[in-house]
Amino acid sequence: MKIKRALVTGGSGDLGSAICLELSKNNIEVIVHSNANKDKANEVVDTIVKNGGKASSVCFDITNIEFTHKALDGLLAQGAIQILVNNAGVHDDGIFAGMRQDQWHKVINVNLNGFFNVTQKLMLPMMATRWGRVVNLSSVAGVMGNRGQVNYSATKAGIIGATKSLAIEMTSRGITVNVVAPGIISGSMIKDTFSKEHIKNVVPAGREGTPEEVAALVSFLVSDAASYISGQVIGVNGAMA
Repeated sequence: MKIKRALVTGGSGDLGSAICLELSKNNIEVIVHSNANKDKANEVVDTIVKNGGKASSVCFDITNIEFTHKALDGLLAQGAIQILVNNAGVHDDGIFAGMRQDQWHKVINVNLNGFFNVTQKLMLPMMATRWGRVVNLSSVAGVMGNRGQVNYSATKAGIIGATKSLAIEMTSRGITVNVVAPGIISGSMIKDTFSKEHIKNVVPAGREGTPEEVAALVSFLVSDAASYISGQVIGVNGAMA
């Protein structure tokens, strides 16, 4: 069986690295993307290779379309990327009435414009293979909203809308497009943000999730077994929504 290639944006982070490691177990060559943390991306690559998998790293700023396309051209010269996991994202929280313009534009630029810059470039080569998987990471904030995250929630809801429309366009070409919407997941992004008491109050499961639990769902969605699942929003949130 020919090995498929997967690009995971933000693959150097807690969630991204878990996704990369999980995908590598399934005869998938993983391209670990980072923006600034190239050393961490290379650590993920080293772990995959030591475990018998195939991986490489790539570093570029997804908000810069020129640099992004140049990097992707280099990757595409080696063959189509048939699996794309849009995991890269940022938040910059604040109550909307006092939110600065730079907070708004920064989050929009990474979470939505970055999604466009990467995904649109890869679609035609993926379509030519007649098989593909796109998994976009949203958030429970994009489904329910969240105080202090109007900008972040707007981008994550936007990703849901984009996913549903792209799925309609692509599924007849053998390409599925889905959303994974995590809730409170352990890692550096929520460190010191939520107390254990708060988590017990807002999460019916009474605990935070793990990156590995999210990665397991992503791994299933990119498999052949998920070929009839497209345009869906699947939460990993302990019954928050």
